[in-house]
Amino acid sequence: MAIGDFTYMQMCFRALKQAHPHLQIHLWVDERRRSDNPEDWPHLKNYSLYDWLTASPYIDQTYTQNYSPALHAQSIAKAQREEYPIVVSLTHMACHRYARLTREISPRGFIVGLKKQKYRFFELSKKLSILKFNATMPLYESQERDVPHVSDIYAQWFQTAFGIDIPKPDRYPTIQIPDQWMRYARDQFATWKLPPQVVFINAYSKGEERCWPLERAFELIEQMRAQPKWREAGFIVNVVPEDMANAQALYNRLAPPDTHLFSAVDNFFQLPAVLSLCSLIITVETAVMHLANAVHVPVIALMRQNNPEWVPIDQENSAVILVKEMDAWVTKIELPEVMEKVLSWPLC
Repeated sequence: MAIGDFTYMQMCFRALKQAHPHLQIHLWVDERRRSDNPEDWPHLKNYSLYDWLTASPYIDQTYTQNYSPALHAQSIAKAQREEYPIVVSLTHMACHRYARLTREISPRGFIVGLKKQKYRFFELSKKLSILKFNATMPLYESQERDVPHVSDIYAQWFQTAFGIDIPKPDRYPTIQIPDQWMRYARDQFATWKLPPQVVFINAYSKGEERCWPLERAFELIEQMRAQPKWREAGFIVNVVPEDMANAQALYNRLAPPDTHLFSAVDNFFQLPAVLSLCSLIITVETAVMHLANAVHVPVIALMRQNNPEWVPIDQENSAVILVKEMDAWVTKIELPEVMEKVLSWPLC
């Protein structure tokens, strides 16, 4: 599960808790980047989603120690001792693998999971793994015509698995930011002496194909500053912690005045707190895009064509710039396209 997933899925967990207040919800977060290299562990174990899950009133326990093979085995053993009567896998990648994991977690329980609509003749082992599920739900295909929004997909899964109906308004993401982190954001804005109008720019995503060159972000700021509307604005450039050294070098060389680097290094809630105080968010296809909707700040999103179900849910406060070709990377979106949207977008 990624932050983008939980942005929408938390609303489903909320509905499930409201329908069944007695229910204990334990959430397994699998780490697909699991590594036996100790150098990888500090970054993996500090995944910011864990802060949000810990604060969630809808999740009673979370399995997060899955970033190394040894800890993964320990987590499985811990889960087995719970003897869960029902386990539901909502993993839409490698469903067959998680059928095996779910059955390992609950050898005697009733397990439910997703499965592809069709398996090819040479995928017999995958089909056999899927048979470990007692019941299955069809997996959506991103390339289907008229694929629904991811919030609708998740709501359908919960309706199928748990029999709860989640009305569309209740699928809209919200986020409760603790007062501690709102104070942090306001203090940071005061330290930076930011003006009332602030633009947040994020060029990073987990997948390289969804990233935008950081140099281009600084060029965008220069071009926006050339426009009367943004001449007095402040700018915040988001940086993932592991790339801060590189970003700082670029910043020292390219950053215009009143531009500040930001990274949520202490707690997840630093990010939505800062976002909530901005006037406009410009971001590639990643969690920032969905959090922008959750904190009700206008967003311009740079996206690939491959996953239309992940467009921002708030269409009135969102604008999307798509690459022109299927499978093209976000780097194909050039600066003039973004500036055109910035200048034409009425809420900017």
